[in-house]
Amino acid sequence: MQDEQLAELAQQLRVDAVRAADSASSGHPTSSMSAAELGAVLLARHLRYDFARPEHPGNDRFVLSKGHASPLLYAMYLAAGAIDEEELLTFRKKGSRLEGHPTPRLPWVDVATGSLGQGLPVGVGMALAGKRLDQIPYRVWVLSGDSEMAEGSVWEAVEHASYERLDNLTLLLDVNRLGQRGPTRFGWDLDAYARRLRAHGWHTVEIDGHDVRAVDDALSEAAATVGRPTAVVARTEKGRGVTAVQDQEGKHGKPLSDAEDAVRELGGVRTARIEVQPPPAARVLHARRSGGLTLPVYGTDDKVATRTAYGEALAALGAARTDVVALDAEVGDSTRTEYFAKEHPGRHFQFYIAEQQMVAAAVGMYVRGYVPFASSFAAFLTRAHDFVRMAAVSRASVNLVGSHAGVAIGQDGPSQMGLEDLAMFRSVPGSTVLYPCDGNQTARLVAAMADLRGISYLRTSRADMPVLYGADEDFPVGGSKVLRSSHRDRVCVVAAGVTVHESLAAAALLEREGIPVRVVDLYSVKPVDAGTLQHAADDTGCLLTVEDHRTEGGLGDAVAEAFSDGRPMPRLVRLGVRNIPASAEPKEQLHTSGIDAESIAAAVRLLVAEAMVHP
Repeated sequence: MQDEQLAELAQQLRVDAVRAADSASSGHPTSSMSAAELGAVLLARHLRYDFARPEHPGNDRFVLSKGHASPLLYAMYLAAGAIDEEELLTFRKKGSRLEGHPTPRLPWVDVATGSLGQGLPVGVGMALAGKRLDQIPYRVWVLSGDSEMAEGSVWEAVEHASYERLDNLTLLLDVNRLGQRGPTRFGWDLDAYARRLRAHGWHTVEIDGHDVRAVDDALSEAAATVGRPTAVVARTEKGRGVTAVQDQEGKHGKPLSDAEDAVRELGGVRTARIEVQPPPAARVLHARRSGGLTLPVYGTDDKVATRTAYGEALAALGAARTDVVALDAEVGDSTRTEYFAKEHPGRHFQFYIAEQQMVAAAVGMYVRGYVPFASSFAAFLTRAHDFVRMAAVSRASVNLVGSHAGVAIGQDGPSQMGLEDLAMFRSVPGSTVLYPCDGNQTARLVAAMADLRGISYLRTSRADMPVLYGADEDFPVGGSKVLRSSHRDRVCVVAAGVTVHESLAAAALLEREGIPVRVVDLYSVKPVDAGTLQHAADDTGCLLTVEDHRTEGGLGDAVAEAFSDGRPMPRLVRLGVRNIPASAEPKEQLHTSGIDAESIAAAVRLLVAEAMVHP
């Protein structure tokens, strides 16, 4: 297209953004209008994409990080012939694929965006996959707004992209000066953004974002830059082209009051269709499955930490499947992902202490067809919760592993103790939450995670623990294990991880006192084994849950929900961490929090005594 035609295409994108928002009576047309030239030039001259084959391995990736500007994205899809005008005008309506913020309900959308500050970190993951895994020269284009440059996750991405020399990544920064409630931090000071990016090692190009020739030259310069990522810092005007809203405060997130007049001012409706450049031929490095997964095996006389079993099982899984990748946040010696790094260095990625970037990169690698396992301390994964939440919206399958869970880590103190992680991951839609108590169980669950859909979380422990199960034992997701049982049981103790061993010790002590106790290892916290729990409730009438976690949202709540279908609720007592821990020995921590064997036994005695008084 000639420059004049590109300028017309930009106007067409503006008009269609206005029309879509007007049809919906909601949306963000002004934020879309500022980036129209950026979208037009990218679509017509630089993007290499086959809309008929979104799975084509050579396709460029385009991430609209400022997801509220979705009318611009949908206008681009219309111009490319991917959708028709009828669908454009279903924007934000029930049943439409064109949601208020884009999601992978559309085949050309890789990840859901709109929670600002996520597009560039996910783009880093895609670019890493292209460089180090796919080894295909596709480019990753990320369109961000100036407001989201205040997010810390953006700067985690900026720093990591430079460190990895991702010259296949380009940031298109739409500096339109206005945020939701008024001016942004730096307004139109392009150099304020550019010098910060340059300080991190980026190549920058500062332009008038409404000059199509300048945009075209900048995108060409980005593609020609070797050894570092490029940011095109573009000065734009929010609501560009319509006098009533152009560079006006208070117009964010609202359709234009007179859309027909705005369309006339923009020159009317256009119907140009763009022939987007096809991607080059590319070959996928197909994942190899040896079919001979050999998991580590531990004897019943052994003691092994579940974090160690995780690391050894992950390394074994990596040997059997070349689509498995491991991501670390500078704690691989603690989480034991270092075992994978030593055996499969080409598929191990170090993100240092940047948990948001690590989880975002895992999503980006999943988009490119890989099976990511991202690991850190359970406590630190809470920082990345918004990325986990949006990964579920993106329908991504990502495996997350949190080590050093609970007060059982001992002397490190409360800042290092994951005590909210089960609740966090249970709340994610479609998630799987697993909490093993021994080495063989951990190894089997790691292997199962690789084939699960959605967000999967494995909680591991720091200390060596006895091996309870044989290597041939099966641990289906959604199952549990009854470790002690008799027809005389007075109480059923439900535990997971560390507290399984404490519960068994308590049961042995109570047995000597003539109080038989059933013990259930609820290693699958979500989905939960409702059948076993309901059967135990029928047999004993009383359940006692014990967890190295806050009592809110964890194991106890998972058990309670198994009785939320209207059946009679058994007597249910929950032991968990209710205090703010301080440094102490692991055994002291468990006792102080009331979740050790002595505390469990005391709670059972009280329950049995109350049952005798109030049967």
